[in-house]
Amino acid sequence: MPKAVYVEKTVETPEGVTIALNGMKVTVTGPKGSLERDFIGEPVKLDLSKNTLKLSVAFPRKRELAMLGTIAAHVKNMITGITQGYTYKLTIVYSHFPITVDVKPNEIIIKNLYGQRNPRKAKIFGDDVKVKVDGDEIIITGIDKEHVGQTSANLQEICKLRGKFHKDPRRFMDGIWLSAQYVGID
Repeated sequence: MPKAVYVEKTVETPEGVTIALNGMKVTVTGPKGSLERDFIGEPVKLDLSKNTLKLSVAFPRKRELAMLGTIAAHVKNMITGITQGYTYKLTIVYSHFPITVDVKPNEIIIKNLYGQRNPRKAKIFGDDVKVKVDGDEIIITGIDKEHVGQTSANLQEICKLRGKFHKDPRRFMDGIWLSAQYVGID
């Protein structure tokens, strides 16, 4: 099988979205806000013409081909985020000790997990991420997929018990678990 000499991918921008390119820094602006990402050090060439971002690699190896697809996916996620947004829904599950969740500006505080006295704190990533507690559901919304996903992962991770307090997750389901993730903000 012959090797590729030149590989190219294009990312089209929808109506109402603008892309700016400054070196290897891509800025995407749309109706819900603006996102910026720096791809410096990556072996991919970026070119912008009108409403199309062209990514290309000459004489690619495996890593260069992988990075070409990865950068294209990141830019597409940025476009989806500023046009529709991302929503993650997590469910609070407990069997005996009722868990309470409070939202502060930069963190989420979980109290009474397994009846423990010390509250647990999870960091909220990014300024664009909004967290709302609605009964037994936590709804995390934002325009940056990575910030919304990392905030959700922090909540799930902080509820795990370790060491001598470890419980089998097949029997003890107490904690906060991801129940749905989708594109769009309610």
